[in-house]
Amino acid sequence: MATLDLNSGATAAVLDEVDITELPVIGEIPPQLDGVLVRNGPNPLRGHFNGNDVLDWWPEDAMLHGISLSGGRATNYRNRWARTKRWASAREPHAAPDLLDTNPNVNVLSHGGEILALAEGGAPLAITAALETLGATCRHPGLANGTTAHPKVDPHTGELMSFRADWKNPFLRYTVADAKGAPTVDVDIDMPSPSMMHDMAITATHSILMDLNVGYDFSMLSRGHRMPLRWRDDHQARLGVVRRHGGEVQWFEIAPCFIQHVVNAYDADAATIVLDAVRYPRYFRLADDDSTFEPSPLGVLWRYVIDLNSGVVTEKQMADVHIELPRIDERRTGRAYRFLYAVEQPTNTEFRGVVRYDLGSGSIQRYGVPEGDQNSEPVFVARSASSAEDDGWVLVCVYRRATDTSDLVILDGNDIERAPVATVRLPRRIPAGFHGAWLANDR
Repeated sequence: MATLDLNSGATAAVLDEVDITELPVIGEIPPQLDGVLVRNGPNPLRGHFNGNDVLDWWPEDAMLHGISLSGGRATNYRNRWARTKRWASAREPHAAPDLLDTNPNVNVLSHGGEILALAEGGAPLAITAALETLGATCRHPGLANGTTAHPKVDPHTGELMSFRADWKNPFLRYTVADAKGAPTVDVDIDMPSPSMMHDMAITATHSILMDLNVGYDFSMLSRGHRMPLRWRDDHQARLGVVRRHGGEVQWFEIAPCFIQHVVNAYDADAATIVLDAVRYPRYFRLADDDSTFEPSPLGVLWRYVIDLNSGVVTEKQMADVHIELPRIDERRTGRAYRFLYAVEQPTNTEFRGVVRYDLGSGSIQRYGVPEGDQNSEPVFVARSASSAEDDGWVLVCVYRRATDTSDLVILDGNDIERAPVATVRLPRRIPAGFHGAWLANDR
């Protein structure tokens, strides 16, 4: 795995919490953008990262960032560390004793009238749109013991599909909640060993889970590794397909790989599922010295066509652009779709540029980001509830190395190669993080 300096540039921690109002804007912010863009990611409470590997970055303390837009103005930027036990230990030893022992530094989910900051397998943390911590979830009891950072919401039924992958038996639990967060399905799925599962996919009828080649090797901890994750040559990669409301899991063998993030999935017909994802041919493979990782190849867009009757999976590469952090118009989650947006990754230490795929025509658009700068995942916001799939805006935070600050860039979702619709200038940086969400004020 290539190394980088986590304590400088785009990844460097910020040291304080601020509120900044009336941010300068170049261009015109569409008045339909009325809400807050929330970003989540690691920002060590001690102010610096120990080490320069991706596994030194991933587990650090959760910090949330919010940029509020309303009435054609950028009205506020604020940032807050998540108030958890680890925050209290570092900053407020006498804080309330009921703070959660979790580190929700990965994602943000709005569902069932609750906003949740999500951890990698840990308990979610309820927050407000103003980034204040509320505490344990009240409306999602099925997630309270831990969840994936990437649950999926069916935009038609409002149901929430999730899983919890654990180091100990049961290694995998699959859950469904109704539109208000109440559990309706909670079942164990038999697994021979624990796998690293970060994401999942849904269709209108099924959920897809992924048992791939990255798994746990706890002997690594005694050899100085911070997290016991590695590539397993001897593991059979497979996709697990289960009917949404439970039943026997149907497993499909695929070529060795690792998938960190899916794009989308849908039912092509009653017996065929299409799954699109960012695929790596290997990831976290230990080098011969057993103390470092080999450089990983970069991810590309891949399609799996699953025949539920024959048990055959057809696999094919869809493009040769290196990407990560894919997003779609979430009104199309679990349904046939045409457009996706992703971060372009020129090297495995850079997130630089945005790519828009038109899967109907096969065309690709790019929004270029200068060398030295880096950007977050692109978040699509529809113009209205009834607008076309690509009729809206793409919101992306861009770190500017020359000024050590960040911009919020608003792109036309239909043509990201055009000049930005608007650019919001921040007087400080938003450190490189993981995922985020647009929280509309009328949600």
